[in-house]
Amino acid sequence: MIDFWLAAGLLLLVALSFLLIPVLRGRRAQLEEDRTALNVALYQERVAELQTQQEEGVLDAAQMDTGRAEAARELLADTEGVEAARVSRLGKPWPLLAAILVPVLGLGLYLHFGASDKVELTREFSQAPQSMEEMTRRLERAVAAQPDSAEGLYFLGRTYMAQDRPGDAAKIFERTVTLAGRQPELLGQWAQAQYFADGKKWSDKVQALTDEALKADPKEVTSLGLLGIAAFESQRYQDAIDYWNRLLVQLPPEDSSRAALQGGITRATEKLEASGGKVAQAPAAKVAALLKVRVDLAPELKAKVQPGDSVFIFARATAGPPAPLAAKRLTVADLPATVELGDADAMMPQLKLSNFPEVQLVARISRAGQPTAGEWIGRSQPLASSTTAQQTLTIDSPDK
Repeated sequence: MIDFWLAAGLLLLVALSFLLIPVLRGRRAQLEEDRTALNVALYQERVAELQTQQEEGVLDAAQMDTGRAEAARELLADTEGVEAARVSRLGKPWPLLAAILVPVLGLGLYLHFGASDKVELTREFSQAPQSMEEMTRRLERAVAAQPDSAEGLYFLGRTYMAQDRPGDAAKIFERTVTLAGRQPELLGQWAQAQYFADGKKWSDKVQALTDEALKADPKEVTSLGLLGIAAFESQRYQDAIDYWNRLLVQLPPEDSSRAALQGGITRATEKLEASGGKVAQAPAAKVAALLKVRVDLAPELKAKVQPGDSVFIFARATAGPPAPLAAKRLTVADLPATVELGDADAMMPQLKLSNFPEVQLVARISRAGQPTAGEWIGRSQPLASSTTAQQTLTIDSPDK
């Protein structure tokens, strides 16, 4: 921050120089004007003496003219090189007053509209915090400086949760949702903070938040974990097992929280069995479909297409909606090519390959880049969506 103020001071000195230099030059010009006036007065005094001497008969007319000419030469010699007098319309006090007002006004405007606090925060965040309390203070200052930053609010809310301040975290997450929209992850974080802020009491507000989050994203991990905790606390052990199993599927194998989550499932299972219940078996997971297909171009069409023409490869249900279930996009230059079409390539979550027993593979060339209409097409025979053998698809017919 010191570097900033030093630079600002130097710039201020430069600005003041533009105001003060003309004032100093004006003073020097005033001295020159005063000296010229003195020389003129001496000239007039000399001429008056010569006239007096002429009247007394001491000088004749010729001597009078010679003396007057000599006095005039002396006046010209003394005033030679002196600039013409300049008239200032502003007057002398104005430049000095401006020299005082410019830095004061500039400082006031900077303190009001400037970003010195953000400059200081940038310098602070460039260094690692020494403690969680220091990080919290930095985030609080960042949020105060940028109250419309959803990202800053989100990190502050997470920090409050890490410090066991769920009440403050719930307020921050509510502000974050207002700024960033009702995203499933933010709703889940808000619900979790609100649940702990209310002393682990389930409420209609928390239920509404988790319902909204899971409706938008059934895999939202914070909501699944929270629902499992609430179910376990209320001795609904089967529900807790179901929620935590759904959460366990979403976590990567290397996630450190998997062990704790599995321990929670084990404890819920033990308590359920101790109360005389029996763990319901989860329905068998549907195997994700994955079709591998090699796409090529018929030899007689190679001279009729261009390398940059789009190639759309997709699978659609033989008995179902006409929309593609999975799709990939290539160009003619990429052919021949082998691609995979699976549930991960679904155009819509509810329209997956594994949801339809029989599909057809289609490859279309479209010079205009339109997946629904083109110049050439290739179609396969209907096949099961569970097929694992590689399929071959040749583009060989006009697209009608």
